[in-house]
Amino acid sequence: MEWFEAVRDRVVPATGDVALAAPRLLVVLAVALVLVAVEPLWRVVRLAVTLVHELGHAVVGVLVGRQFTGFVLRGDMSGHAVTRGPVRGPGRVASTWAGYPMPALLGAAMVWAAERGWAAPVITAGLAVLLFALVRVRSGLTVVVMVVAIAGSAALWWWRDDALQTQVLVGLGVVLVVGAWRHLVAVLQDRSSGSDPGVLASLTHLPRVVWNLSFVVVCALATWVVVAEVVATLR
Repeated sequence: MEWFEAVRDRVVPATGDVALAAPRLLVVLAVALVLVAVEPLWRVVRLAVTLVHELGHAVVGVLVGRQFTGFVLRGDMSGHAVTRGPVRGPGRVASTWAGYPMPALLGAAMVWAAERGWAAPVITAGLAVLLFALVRVRSGLTVVVMVVAIAGSAALWWWRDDALQTQVLVGLGVVLVVGAWRHLVAVLQDRSSGSDPGVLASLTHLPRVVWNLSFVVVCALATWVVVAEVVATLR
């Protein structure tokens, strides 16, 4: 069947060596860091980090048996994802915890996978998650962000170019890891009971510093993975 072959050709890993050469990797890193460091650009790019944060809550919630009912993104870097299930217990803790580490985890996984020719399967999985979440959008801004993300992912997936996919995933992975640190700095300064660490503290009776430390550890490990990949390529 032609349609099956067309889909298969866009899902399977690359067969050749698609790892970025050092000069091209430096360009990708420079672009990614400019997007995160220049404030007007960051105000747009941070929506992607918030999207991953909220879908982290949602996907982990679904994996632990909760029902994902909707989510919103806001222009001030905040958002909200709603999952239904027991108000307490390990499932609620896992879904609540997943938000802040998810951009760093996903970013590191994207860089690692792209450098090994697995960009196409990663893009396919990401597109599937975005389509799954689209019907649960609950605000106009979220619709715009989702449509842009789906359109970009679909174009990258359909008109497959292994080199381009690798560059995009490495760049986006770096943006997500650095963006995760920027989001983390903000939450470390947030003492409200409604923040994720505040909610986790009330759910478990462990102090919020424990949860903040867990976020720091995960982000540090993800950063180490990305740095190791970059150093290995530049050698």
